Amino acid sequence: MIAYRKLVFGYEVTNKMSDRKIIQDMTLDEERALYGSDGIDVISCRFDGPADGESALKESRDIDVRNCYFNLRYPFWHDDGLKITSSEMTANCRAALWYTKDAVITDSKLHGIKALRECSDIVIENCNIVSPEFGWSVSDLVMRNSSAQSEYFFLRSSDLKFENVSLKGKYSFQYITDSVFENCNFDTKDSFWHAKDVIVRNSVIKGEYLAWYSEDVTFENCTIIGTQPLCYCKGLKLINCRMEGADLAFEKSEVDATILTPVISIKNPYSGRIEVPGVMEVIRDDENAEAEIIIASGMS
Repeated sequence: MIAYRKLVFGYEVTNKMSDRKIIQDMTLDEERALYGSDGIDVISCRFDGPADGESALKESRDIDVRNCYFNLRYPFWHDDGLKITSSEMTANCRAALWYTKDAVITDSKLHGIKALRECSDIVIENCNIVSPEFGWSVSDLVMRNSSAQSEYFFLRSSDLKFENVSLKGKYSFQYITDSVFENCNFDTKDSFWHAKDVIVRNSVIKGEYLAWYSEDVTFENCTIIGTQPLCYCKGLKLINCRMEGADLAFEKSEVDATILTPVISIKNPYSGRIEVPGVMEVIRDDENAEAEIIIASGMS
């Protein structure tokens, strides 16, 4: 048995067998339009309009959102158990998800600034992200088959798992911990600064000043492009990586590296070993720089 109650712009549908409400084909613009909801499906709705209300689904749980349009601020704060599918969050939809846990977002556009902050247990798949300051202080997140444009992407986050993600931006993955990235393409300067316990595999990382001050970071079968990479690192590992445009690399780093391509210059690596087929210049003007550099079959 299904009961219908006519509303101003659409229908609220209550399924008496499951006790779930269906909010469908509505336009909602008032403050806290669906605040504190529990067990609802929101289908083909627009959160937009002259009332310009905020926090549409704040403090809600067990929410399934499909084919919806969000043009208002702060829709998903302090939510628990959230599914968003085939939906759009515009540039006006600022700070869309904060303090939320157990969320799955698929086939959607996240285009508002600061879209994800202090959230946990999140899955993002087949999404397009255009959002400065996205993903701050997030934990236990999986992202697959998605693209992003962002500055300060995933600052101070942990337990990230990325697969087949492309990124363009600046200052990404700074201060992250315990994370794995596979088959990704990152065009981002100053990335992985102060990162700790991170593995990057089968990926392309383009940008200046890669991973300075990082600790226990491993790049495996990667292509690294850009100037002055991998300086001031501890526990750095490169396994069968290619490097392009790499000059003044590894300055004051503790490093164990096998590089498959020649590099422009290596400067004062502190300890460990670097195996490389060729290097135009080795700079040693620091008496503490004692790393072994193996060039082809010789040694420098």
